[in-house]
Amino acid sequence: MPAPLPMELRDRSARLIAEGLSGSEAARGLQVSAATCARWRRQIHASGAAQIAPMGRPPGSGKLASHVGFFRELVGQDPDITLFELRDALADAEGITVHHSAIAGLLKRLGFTHKKSRWWPPNAVAPR
Repeated sequence: MPAPLPMELRDRSARLIAEGLSGSEAARGLQVSAATCARWRRQIHASGAAQIAPMGRPPGSGKLASHVGFFRELVGQDPDITLFELRDALADAEGITVHHSAIAGLLKRLGFTHKKSRWWPPNAVAPR
């Protein structure tokens, strides 16, 4: 995802428009789109400054947001459960189908980690 345009550029746009340039002339001088300058001008008139808005989807939204407790309970009962088993359990219990990578992302955001555990014979030495 791209980064938002800096506040310095927004302030320069506001100064140019305050000096009498049109929004499209200011945009041409700053090498941004005319729509961007128009949006900044509306923000300046409404709130006094063209603040940087948060980017991306708001936290806590999404298809799996309401099922966090369900996943916490399942992983708490069986820490070795696989993503595919979690996906199938969600489909059976709630009737919701999702990709296993969406479940992996949710578990990562919740702080769950996975660690590979290797079984070694009793007298074997683990490779270094």
